[in-house]
Amino acid sequence: MKKILILHTGGTIAMKENPQTGKVSPSAANPLMDAKIQIPEEVKLIVENIFNLPSAHITPEDMLKIKKRIQQAKKQEIDSVVITHGTDTLEETAFFLDVTIGNLLPIVLTGAMRSSNELGSDGLYNLASALRVAACPAAQEQGVLVVMNDEIHTARYVTKTHTTNVATFQSPALGPVGMISKNHITFLQKNYPSMQLNAATVDGLIPILKAYAGMDASLIEMLSQMKLTGLVIEALGSGNLPPENIVPLQKIIERQIPVVLVSRCFNGSAEAIYDFSGGGKELQDMGIIFCPNLNSQKARLKLLIAQNCHLKNEELINFMQN
Repeated sequence: MKKILILHTGGTIAMKENPQTGKVSPSAANPLMDAKIQIPEEVKLIVENIFNLPSAHITPEDMLKIKKRIQQAKKQEIDSVVITHGTDTLEETAFFLDVTIGNLLPIVLTGAMRSSNELGSDGLYNLASALRVAACPAAQEQGVLVVMNDEIHTARYVTKTHTTNVATFQSPALGPVGMISKNHITFLQKNYPSMQLNAATVDGLIPILKAYAGMDASLIEMLSQMKLTGLVIEALGSGNLPPENIVPLQKIIERQIPVVLVSRCFNGSAEAIYDFSGGGKELQDMGIIFCPNLNSQKARLKLLIAQNCHLKNEELINFMQN
């Protein structure tokens, strides 16, 4: 008998629509706690409502709480974990867990784009699919997975791409690693594990700044006066910035504050290619860390984890670029 722990955290999957106003909000009781779903044979479910929050309210401290509960579940001989989560920050919680405890046991996150009483609600179906994947032997050693809309995605590459469409979760650089049909779970490719750090704290202030045409020095100058522990920049193209930002960035770097750069582009990798003022080569030579194949919200979490595990210098660079 395989034991699967379901951790409900809230989100649209646990909300209801007001039929008079059409507004969606959390209900007093999570409707998933009493939901009847079909589960795979030889599976025993253990269900917990760890918290009931809109995903916009989820913090790294909440992610740490989920991580610790999963580590406890491993000691209790739980075989797999399924987490229901709001979709706004689902990819961040999935990535946090992947980087901190990735292959401890199969971990699958799912959610819904339509609340429990809306026409075409997708929550129960996605939960049933997530349970099937969590119970599947092929889910072992695949890292943290996200299951939505009959697709299986990796925590590293998946992102929310549409505000309302049920097919919102996509992996632009990779595509889904697996598919779900009525009778089969099919993994299309092997997910190679990332370097992991078992962070015990999530302290620090790491803002995200998005570059744009005509961006002057004022924003980075303001940030250089703050008590930052790090900075993530969504740069232009493959990794370039308007040249006015070089001087205030140098001030931040001189304070030994790590600056991590990703691309604001939907696809592709941040690389130090261009050799002009504000170009990627100058930024890399200054000591800015290029973080390939991650979006800014995931790079921020990765830097937060690294700092709470006290990585510095080459260790930090290698971790961010792994």
